[in-house]
Formats: sequence, C-alpha cells, structure tokens
Amino acid sequence: MSSAYPRPQLVRSHWVSLNGSWKFQFDDMRRFHHPSAIKEWPMQIIVPFPPESEASGIGDRGFHRFCWYEREFTLDVEIAGGRILLHFGAVDYYSKVWINGHRVITHEGGNTPFYCDITSALNESGSQIVTVMVEDDPQDLTKPRGKQDWQLEPHSIWYPRTTGIWQTVWIERVADTFIRHIRWTPYQEQFALGFSASVVGKLSEDLTVEVTLRHKDKLLARDSYQIIDGEADRRIAISDPGIDDSRNELLWSPERPTLLNAEIRLKRGDSVLDEFTSYTALRSVNILKDRFMLNGRPYPLRLVLDQGYWPDTLLAAPDDDALRRDVELAKAMGFNGVRKHQKIEDPRYLYWADRLGLLVWEEMPSAYRFTRTAIQRLVREWIEVIERDYSHPCIIVWVPYNESWGVPELTSIREHRDAIEALYHLTKTLDATRPVIGNDGWESSATDIIGIHDYDSNPEQLGQRYGIGVNIEQLFDRRRPGGRILTLDGYPHRGQPIVLTEFGGIAYAKCPQPGVKQAWGYSVARTDEEFTRMYEQIIAVVAHCPLFSGFCYTQFADTFQEANGLLCADRTPKIPLEEIYRATRFYRWYNPG
Repeated sequence: MSSAYPRPQLVRSHWVSLNGSWKFQFDDMRRFHHPSAIKEWPMQIIVPFPPESEASGIGDRGFHRFCWYEREFTLDVEIAGGRILLHFGAVDYYSKVWINGHRVITHEGGNTPFYCDITSALNESGSQIVTVMVEDDPQDLTKPRGKQDWQLEPHSIWYPRTTGIWQTVWIERVADTFIRHIRWTPYQEQFALGFSASVVGKLSEDLTVEVTLRHKDKLLARDSYQIIDGEADRRIAISDPGIDDSRNELLWSPERPTLLNAEIRLKRGDSVLDEFTSYTALRSVNILKDRFMLNGRPYPLRLVLDQGYWPDTLLAAPDDDALRRDVELAKAMGFNGVRKHQKIEDPRYLYWADRLGLLVWEEMPSAYRFTRTAIQRLVREWIEVIERDYSHPCIIVWVPYNESWGVPELTSIREHRDAIEALYHLTKTLDATRPVIGNDGWESSATDIIGIHDYDSNPEQLGQRYGIGVNIEQLFDRRRPGGRILTLDGYPHRGQPIVLTEFGGIAYAKCPQPGVKQAWGYSVARTDEEFTRMYEQIIAVVAHCPLFSGFCYTQFADTFQEANGLLCADRTPKIPLEEIYRATRFYRWYNPG
C-alpha cells in the first residue's frame, strides 16, 4: 500500500504510516487475552491486506474468529514530541489495541476509523510495540457485513470475507490542544460554505481558528473565528461572480470538478497550535419534483454499480494508484457516477472521486438478521460513516438499506418498517443537504428517490414496462421481478424521481478467475460482438425511458463468481473502453459533458 495520506480532508505534515510487515497469528482456541501471554508469532502479514487475501502473504479463507497482530516502531525526529495519535482506517470487526502492553482503546465496527492518544503509553526512548487483537465471527449475521460470505466458500452474490485490518494504520503528532474534526457544508445557492471545527485539549477564551480559502492562486476568504465550548461553526461567504460562466467555474460537477483549497490554523493568541490543509467544493444536490438536480439544474444519472473488490486484496485496495484508476475507468466508460454497493470505501477513493469528478452513492453494508443487536450496530456505525464522509462533494446520496436485507418482512412486521423510516429520518437529521434512499430496490417507504432493481434481460420487455406511455399508477400497483412490491402500503409514489438502480448484469466470462468454479450473471454473452450488442441495446432502451431520472448498470468489474462486469476483475476492459463509452452515452437527455 502506498504512503498516500489516509485522511485527505485533514492533512497534517507530521505523520508516519505503519503499513507493511506485522507479526500475525490466528487464535482459534482463544488462548490469549493479553499480549504478554504470546511468546511466539508463527506468521507475518502485510498490513493493510486482510489474511484471507493473497497479497497479505497468508491467503487463508477459512473460519477464524480471533487473530492477533503486532509490530515494533520508533518515533523519529519528525514525529516525536507533542501528543502522538494512533489511527486505524478500518478493522473488521471488534478490536482491542495495546501499546507496550498497555491497553489504549477498543472499537466495534468494521467500516469506520478510530484513533487514540497513545502518548502516556509510550516508552521514553527506544522502540514501541503496538499489538492488536481482532474478533470477527465469520458467521455472525447481526453485524453490518455487506457482501462478506458467512459460508465457507463464496456462494451466489456473496464473496470472501475480510478479517482484521484492511485500511491504513498510521501515527501523527499533534499539540496538546488540536482540532479533532472539521466539516464543510456547501450552500451553492448563496455562494457560501459552512465550516465547523471541534477542538480537544485545553480550552480558553483566546482560542481561534483561522480559515484561508483559495481557488487555484486566487484568495477567496481569510476569516478567524473564536472557539467557544470547543466548537466553531460559521458560514464563509464567497463573492458571487454573477455571470453564469464565472459562476460555473467555481462550481463542482463531474464535468468540471473544481476544488477549493483550504489552510486551517488553530491559534492561542498569536501562537499556532495546530495547522493542516483541507479542501471543499461549491455544489448542491437536491430533488425537484421527479428530477435529480445538481447545482440547480436537472442532471441525468449514469451510474455503474461497483462492489469495490480486488482479486488479490479483497476489500482492501492494492494501493492508491488502484483507487485512482477505478475512478478514471468509470469516467472512461462514460459514467458520471458509481453506486458503491455494500461497501464503505476507503477515503482515498472519495478523494480521487472529488478531484477527478465522479458522483458517489454511499450505501451501508447490510446485516442479515433483524435483532436489537443488529439495529444498534448498524445505527452506531452509520452515524460514524456520515461523520467521516459528510464533507466529500462527490457523495450525493445516502443509502442505509438495500433490497430489504436485514429487514425481510417489511410488508408484515411494523418493527421492520420502523427501522427503515427511523434510519431515513436519522440520516436526514445528520445531513439535510443530500437525498436519502431509505431502502433501495423495492418495498420503498420513506425515501427521496425510488430505486428499482430489474434484471430482465429482454430490452424490449424493459421498454414496454418503463417506456413511453406507461401509466405510473399502474406500474406501482404491479409486482416486479423478485416478487416484491415497489412501494409499501401507505407510501404511494409522491412524484419522487425514479432511478433504475440495478439492471443488466450481462455475464461474459472472458477472463476466468483462479479458484472460481462457476461464473454467472443474469444473462450471457459469448463473444465480444454479442456482449457489445447486448450492452448497447439495454442501455439505449433504459436511457430512453422518460420515467427514469437515471440508471445504474450492473456492474463495474467481475467480482469472483459474478462475471457480469464491463471490466475483468483485474480491470482489463472486456471490449474497448471507447465502445463502452459510446454505448453508455447513447440517450436522448441533454448531456452536459
């Protein structure tokens, strides 16, 4: 994994990656409860690749509930002094961390970051030892697990598990008083940006935060705000250019991904306590009647479903270049966005989507049982997800549930319906700036967009079902593929946008994957010519259905047994990218690109 800074919207100078070789062992018999009990380490693992992956150096996909990690590190001159924070990008699922034998933090949740101040646990000189214990029950269906299979061998639409550390581990130096978190909120209509910061440490009345905002070399704002009760929350006004061309130059979109660079300083009087760089963007997303709106204009969505897996590294990306390449490939195939399916992606992916211009639908990985524990786990982690990713301009939609997974009896059990409605309203409370899909695919209730999943492989039938002349009321009275109703009783279509959020799934097993016994898809192509024709036809039909405000084709790349990608699992295009691009762009809507 590369040494790219792992938290791209709060970048400090003094940090060190702890990725690389760690000691490792499984603990199937639960022999150890403290690092001091471990006398031997039989394996080495390459962090942040999970032990199930080949890139980790282990490649063991068996059932292992407990495992341990350990490595030594030293604090060089650049990082020593001040407070030392230890960060984990993501560890699946429950973790305990020790520094030099002192437990410093525990964390539950496999998709979100956590950190702790390890200063008091450090040795005064010499090497330091970090030890991590991970518990990840491979068959627990009450935790948000997404596409991680609970059976020994991947089956149907589920894939190999990811245990333990799967995003960057790193340390950084801060002062005794520092900024813990920032948040950017764009107000495109007012040409303003909301900025908030939370501070930890010694608070006093002379604490201020200074924000400098630039577009390229042009200074847009330099303001200073007092920290009150550990918080600053202000709105930064930007001079409105007035003329559309000049306004558009400052607005973020996939066609023109303008980012505004920020420098943040925390000061006590004239002394600088903390400083770092960040970025933000001016853009708005909202719903107007039956249209999705970007920056106040109707914007047709051309999305591709992306599982976010790699053959040799699983949920972990091979490196930062691989994340950038995935964004570039989606754009090269003609898509203006991705639906990240059942995965909370690495922040570095969101950084490249912000920088290169790609819309992202963010979807919470599902649990598969409805219990009090499952709901508590999902809610806690979903709140952390929104806090982590709120400021990324690329994210345009939040999706807490998919296809009624984890709430299978929406039509008959009130508590299941309450869960959907509660997560919808909670999400709207935490972020009032983005649309929310309560349950994507079918059985919609509380939602800003109605997502439909339909894998009918006959383009003509899709055109008859959703095309010109279709009566919307009749559509919502009928049952769709999967035997599911589109909206629950009491939640009729209120004019929201309708998006075909899963369709296609054309299997073309052009590049078989090692270890995959039988590849499949929702329809089958056997030659380049047949695959091209089938893709062109289904895209042309769906794109010309006036009912839809957009679509999301399944899928970006082959993922283990699913051979329905436009790309092979290693991201080799199955047909030339230029041909995919032309087919994806073939529709009647106004195309701003």
